[in-house]
Amino acid sequence: MDSKNRRKILEKKKKIHDLIKRASSTLDPLSPFDSFRRYTKNDLSVYLESGRGDRLSSSLKQHIRKLLKNMEGFYGSNWPLQAKVKRTEMTSPDARYIFVRELRYGSKAYETASKEGCDQIAGFVHYRFTLEEEVPVLYVYEIQLESRIQGKGLGEFMMQLIELIASKNKMSAIVLTVQTSNALAMTFYMSKLGYRISSISPSKANLPNFLAKYEILCKTFDSEAKSVLEKNDGEPTRDCVSTVE
Repeated sequence: MDSKNRRKILEKKKKIHDLIKRASSTLDPLSPFDSFRRYTKNDLSVYLESGRGDRLSSSLKQHIRKLLKNMEGFYGSNWPLQAKVKRTEMTSPDARYIFVRELRYGSKAYETASKEGCDQIAGFVHYRFTLEEEVPVLYVYEIQLESRIQGKGLGEFMMQLIELIASKNKMSAIVLTVQTSNALAMTFYMSKLGYRISSISPSKANLPNFLAKYEILCKTFDSEAKSVLEKNDGEPTRDCVSTVE
């Protein structure tokens, strides 16, 4: 490789590194999307706020751990180990959050309601700006909602917001991981939201069934990301109906 090509590669890597650094340093990724801070539909009234893994209060940590138990049934006997991993991940300085707070008093303004206690937390999205196969992506680590507020369109609303945040910060794709045993989530992402099984997913590597217990899904926004994360993907999107949103 000649020096000119090497310089181009280094410049590209630096550009991507700076892009992720800028995205991660944004104080409030929701600030450009004020209209998405409130969701009032299907007898549900909530507002959304940003958070960081290294700035979580003890109350927020407790609520996150409680909501993470939604995944226990999908991991089975492996849950104690996975729960420990998720507890470590949730407080990482790289972790970014969208928290769902319920508005229990419809007449209260957002500014007043946002100061109320953490017992109103009813869901969250944990995401990060990172690299996947040298592609800048927004990686969704978790999206968890209390069962009583599922099926009201909030999940789809939050994933639309995630797409806006990814686009605003010039990420080339959204990537997430889903347990293969979580059929409703697979349906939700692939049929309703248009995600595809990524070429870097275990099933694409023809791993044995006992190893391929999850799929990596992606939604790409440019040709380079598509060529890397969806290469040789000739599979049609699964024909499913979602009840998770």
